[in-house]
Amino acid sequence: MQRMASSEHNEKLRILIVPFFATSHIGPHTDLAVRLAAARPGAVEPTMAVTPANVPVVRSALERHGASAAVRIATYPFPAVGGLPAGVENLSSAGADGWRIDAAAIDEALTRPAQEALIRELSPDVVLTDVHFFWNSVIAGELGVPCVTFSVIGPFSTLAMDHLHDTVDGYSGCHEVIVPRLPGPEIRIPRTELPEFLRSQETNDGFEPPFAAMRRCFGLAFNTFFELERQYCELYPWPGKRAYFLGPLSLPLPPAGATAGESPCIRWLGLMPRCSVVYVCFGTYAPISADQLRELALGLEASEKPFLWALRADGWAPPEGWEERVGKRGMLLRGWAPQAAILAHPAVGAFLTHCGSSSLLEAASAGVPMLTWPLVWDQFIEERLVTDVLKIGERVWSGSRSTWDAEKETVPAEAVARAVARFLEPGGTGEAARGRALELAAKANAAVAEGGSSYCDLRRLIDDLVEAKQGRPVA
Repeated sequence: MQRMASSEHNEKLRILIVPFFATSHIGPHTDLAVRLAAARPGAVEPTMAVTPANVPVVRSALERHGASAAVRIATYPFPAVGGLPAGVENLSSAGADGWRIDAAAIDEALTRPAQEALIRELSPDVVLTDVHFFWNSVIAGELGVPCVTFSVIGPFSTLAMDHLHDTVDGYSGCHEVIVPRLPGPEIRIPRTELPEFLRSQETNDGFEPPFAAMRRCFGLAFNTFFELERQYCELYPWPGKRAYFLGPLSLPLPPAGATAGESPCIRWLGLMPRCSVVYVCFGTYAPISADQLRELALGLEASEKPFLWALRADGWAPPEGWEERVGKRGMLLRGWAPQAAILAHPAVGAFLTHCGSSSLLEAASAGVPMLTWPLVWDQFIEERLVTDVLKIGERVWSGSRSTWDAEKETVPAEAVARAVARFLEPGGTGEAARGRALELAAKANAAVAEGGSSYCDLRRLIDDLVEAKQGRPVA
């Protein structure tokens, strides 16, 4: 591996990008690397720093952009985590052992040494790090280079968690909490729907370092656009910190080709009427029980609406006779799905989603309203952005919900069928949500177009980093 500090690269801005061990993080970080390289061709040299088993995730994203030559890849060893099989280095492939990867990612003693060795070896001009790896701002400071923290979670959810984190002692016995000090509508969240680290002071303490690192670094970058979360973006920057709103990094869409245009699911969508299909996908990580998958399958069948279901569960089979009964009205897609291309297709009328940050952003960018079904972590907070703030979707289920599997109730097929049918019915509840989503889609595309807010912020980020490299004060 060639050192980043070699003389032939002296004039380039060399940015080392360090994403968390999850496809949902590696993808947006790779998208950002592509955007940085394209914004200043020949002047910016991004390098993705990942563990060996995550290299294919980066390469796949680069190939979709046709940008394999624009971004370098450097590797460092995955931390030695007990209980994980060799080569399992990503939440998407860890299954029930995903918690072990989460635990390793925030364990400074486990993960920092290999990352620090790579950073010091490559000696970049900038370290752009995922929120999880809070120690990288310290390493960058010791090297005398700026560190930018990049968050795939937007300002709304980041602020909500930060404000709740500050007041966790005040609601430890409450059934429901109100997020303090947020503009816009009042946000109420049952304690069962809070991320685990906000449930008690004991679990909360371990997440102080990431928040402290965000305040310590050179600047904060988000995969969002100003017009989507305006009132929350306006609360940044934190004192002395620069904020950059760079998304949607999935836009503009890559040209339709073998990856998307020739996909069987895209061909199938081409046979469906406009805005008639519900696209169902729960992301790349959170597991769903076999019983819940069965109820979901029966609910989609009973809705009598066309559906495209991207399913990750290996070995799960739908109820006997289900595929025959559904026939050509539904398509079950196992494995990777070209989600951005699916959401952009005119046949898609709704997105039944877990409310992962990237999925939410992709749906808003495509003008597709959402049926929300959060599962873990910040997804219940993200849901409030969809339903309470932007009003571009509604819940599938209002029964008892939780971020803990042990507390989850199974959502019955009847509730799924009712929510899907009502939302997709002409003149139904999805119509108004779709209108607002289409307005956001126009703003998203304008944000990344020349002169748009995200277009300008990306170039402002590069300019600020170049000035920092040259030792000039950054305005």
